[in-house]
Amino acid sequence: MYIGTQGNPNEEEDLIRLTQLGINNIGANPKEPMKEWTVDLLTSYIERCAKVGVRMEMMHIIGSGNALRNEETGAIFLKPSDERERQLDLVCDVIRTASQAGIRGLNYNITILGHLRTSRKTGRGGASLSSFDYDELLDKGTDREPEETRFSEFQDGPADADEMWERINYWLQRVVPVAEEYKVQLACHPADPGIGVGETYRGVDRVMGMSEGFKKLIDLYDSPYNGINFCVGCMSEQLENPGEDVYDIIRYFGERKKIFNIHYRNIKGGLRKFVEVFPDEGDVDMLKALRTLKDVGYPYMIQPDHVPLISGPEPHKVAIAYTFGYIHAMLQAVEA
Repeated sequence: MYIGTQGNPNEEEDLIRLTQLGINNIGANPKEPMKEWTVDLLTSYIERCAKVGVRMEMMHIIGSGNALRNEETGAIFLKPSDERERQLDLVCDVIRTASQAGIRGLNYNITILGHLRTSRKTGRGGASLSSFDYDELLDKGTDREPEETRFSEFQDGPADADEMWERINYWLQRVVPVAEEYKVQLACHPADPGIGVGETYRGVDRVMGMSEGFKKLIDLYDSPYNGINFCVGCMSEQLENPGEDVYDIIRYFGERKKIFNIHYRNIKGGLRKFVEVFPDEGDVDMLKALRTLKDVGYPYMIQPDHVPLISGPEPHKVAIAYTFGYIHAMLQAVEA
């Protein structure tokens, strides 16, 4: 395993800066819409990275935002429609194109209500922390509205666990055979956060927020190309005691060779109430997490994920650089 990163460095100097920080592997997307992705276009991005010593090995095809806000892939996990079919065809085309360009894998999210967070909290030294408090979320009123009015913004209607699994299975049956044929890994990221098995928010079951959902995902279509973008933070958020239990989840999926990418993030708290913190100060022993990954033979990138907002210029870049240094040190400790 090795350090990597995610994002879309737009200038050569951004890529050079990564190499100066010891980062030579990346998951990144072209700035052009997916429907314009061609082998030549992807190859041009790969070559631009390679010119300064960076390998572009993954891309992201379905984001974590509210489904209705994504015109290219937002219908894929909604109810059946002609638009869903068109978007699935587009994804299959992207898999073929990515393979021909030399991309190892494609990350994606299964969430139709998007990334859920509540009011930010204050961390060490005044850093601003992303947080989630389920009671606070409900106090905003959205989950207490009559069911027929909950979807004033979201027009797809409620979707319980059975409905969500029907949609997910349809997705797997459409895209995994193409991924197998073209040897491209499909890595599913957790819905962030999970709120419990069988629990719904705004009438939607977030089945991919819990480890039980991922066990079902890999069983529904058993393929070496159907796996996980394993976010240590997300997998910790859905546990009552993440500092004790997340390592067993790493081991479960790692032993089955289903982990294709790692997001390396720590939290304080657990199921339904947590804050995102720097990797050195959370409830999860991040060195133990990496040692567990080594034990199961995980061979791919370890990437920074969400970081606290800090003071000063370039707050995100500085916080990410700090996390790069932390990951370098942890990898050295694991390999020592």
